[in-house]
Amino acid sequence: MHDDYADSNYPHDQAHGLRQMFAHARVRMVPVVANPHMAFGGVMLERLCTAFAEQGAHVMVVDCSDRAPATSELSVMDLGECIETLSPQVSYMAARGLPLRYVDSSGSTAGFLQAVSDVMPHVDVMLVHASESDLCRLFMRSEARPLLLADDRPASVTHAYAAMKLLTQRTNLMVHDLLLCAAPTSPRVERIATQLATCADSFLGAVLRDWLHVDPASDAREAPAPALRRWAREVLTPSTPYGTAMTRPTQMNQHVLN
Repeated sequence: MHDDYADSNYPHDQAHGLRQMFAHARVRMVPVVANPHMAFGGVMLERLCTAFAEQGAHVMVVDCSDRAPATSELSVMDLGECIETLSPQVSYMAARGLPLRYVDSSGSTAGFLQAVSDVMPHVDVMLVHASESDLCRLFMRSEARPLLLADDRPASVTHAYAAMKLLTQRTNLMVHDLLLCAAPTSPRVERIATQLATCADSFLGAVLRDWLHVDPASDAREAPAPALRRWAREVLTPSTPYGTAMTRPTQMNQHVLN
């Protein structure tokens, strides 16, 4: 990565390392938009980790959300002190407030993601769980595809849309995915996904490319839901660059419409 940095035509800013990771390295960065109106946000993060681990990936959750545990004071000297090993394939970093220590003159905190990647070079997927405003600074000038979280209650859906609007307008991240946390019998799930997709296209010029429905009451030891498994496999596929829209703005993947 250091040789690429020296030879690149990009300006030498803190976001350069993030661009290089998206372009060359195997780590897949997934911005996960924290939703304070969800009761099962932590459960959804667990389901995401299970889906990636099933594919043989090593997953790291970088939790910058307001509900994350307090950051270790030793993080100032060593980011590695913030990392907890949850299983052979899953690591966790309590990182509330840490990104702002890496802010540059343009307002970008992408240097934090580079620093984490340097500490954990063997990670395949990095789930960056943070508020939409923090994600705007972290993924400035990137090609990320944010994952919105919501359940089937109006407050959480409203927050997901507001987050998509901020990410679209401030950071120009135009393609999003949605993970809906709801019971299998919920009558509102497909309607919520369709309405968010319509609003994204009509009012933001954005794309809700894919959506996933996960039952929060399902056993974490069970196999991931088919849609979640397919989505995780796609994120890990090198031939399908993550963050690139692959459907027309008015379309969503077929399982949304069926």
